[in-house]
Amino acid sequence: MSTPIAISAVDVGPEEEALVLEVLRSGRLAQGPKVEQLEREFAAAHDVEHAVAVNNGTTALVATLQALGIGPGDEVVTSPFTFAATLNAVLETGATARFADVGGDFCLDPAAAAALVGPRTRALVPVHLYGLPADVPAFARLAAGHGLALVEDAAQAHGARIGGHSVGSAGTGCFSFYATKNVMCGEGGMITTGDAALADRLRVLRNQGMRAQYEYEVPGHNYRLTDLQAAIAIPQLRRLRAINDARRANAAHLTRHLRGLPGLVLPAVPEGRDHVFHQYTVRVTADAAVDRAGFVAGLADRGVRAGVYYPRLVHDHACYREHPRVVIEPTPLAEQAAREVVSLPVHPKLDRADLDRVVEAVAEVLR
Repeated sequence: MSTPIAISAVDVGPEEEALVLEVLRSGRLAQGPKVEQLEREFAAAHDVEHAVAVNNGTTALVATLQALGIGPGDEVVTSPFTFAATLNAVLETGATARFADVGGDFCLDPAAAAALVGPRTRALVPVHLYGLPADVPAFARLAAGHGLALVEDAAQAHGARIGGHSVGSAGTGCFSFYATKNVMCGEGGMITTGDAALADRLRVLRNQGMRAQYEYEVPGHNYRLTDLQAAIAIPQLRRLRAINDARRANAAHLTRHLRGLPGLVLPAVPEGRDHVFHQYTVRVTADAAVDRAGFVAGLADRGVRAGVYYPRLVHDHACYREHPRVVIEPTPLAEQAAREVVSLPVHPKLDRADLDRVVEAVAEVLR
């Protein structure tokens, strides 16, 4: 039997190896010049003045909300269809999470979010899910009109653009470098902003509250990224355009050859938005010959690994349902998405034969 086709693949090469060896030989393993280099190059790649590296994507969200002064008594409006990190970050600050419904793009719907804005609302956190930007211009207008912070959860959307502008450049952007991301270093994160004062607060906050050694300005944290991690991420970032182009090309191939299959809804890219396909996510509807579990199992039987991101809404777990700072309201489109979504392999290490195997397997299962 052929080797199974994985849903994701880690791709490191000689450039990463050489930079890691350079760091090891330097003796400077903690946060240092490689982190500063990564910050400069990441800021340039995302059209912002400042980028602040941290130790993971969840930390990026937590630190941003803390630096914005969001805490107990405040409300944050976000998507219920996201990874738990989005919600955990809000709760870690002591704020209350409220959830608006998503649109057909799986992203937070601006009109639904606007309906939840009230006197306690302090921030909007749209999620650029699967690599597709949310409607950032609409959220920017909503935030400006109500004096709210705009925090973009861009953990899955490195290099994505909307209306010609990079994600993470309208408000504050929070990115992840987890091992499966379009830019990765195993664990790591980045915060982008055009606000010099906010960037300064973030740099102090991530370094135990110190501006200089043993000079504490605020109670802080150890949110630092290491030079070893930055050494892996720098070559990845330099290949980002090629990585995203490969993902888009693979997605286009899948879309061309999967059209018309009964019960399968393919991902659509709204005009003006640049999808970077961290995931190629379809919907398996009631019209399909099998349910979602049968679809995933059928693909596995044919050597194709698929993933369900995410099988439940983020608050649909016992630890959140009765949480006093989790406000749950009806979000029927998000609930439908959680019942139907499946992600197919789309990563750059796939060749044409792999893509054709994916197409063939999907067609066999659905027919």
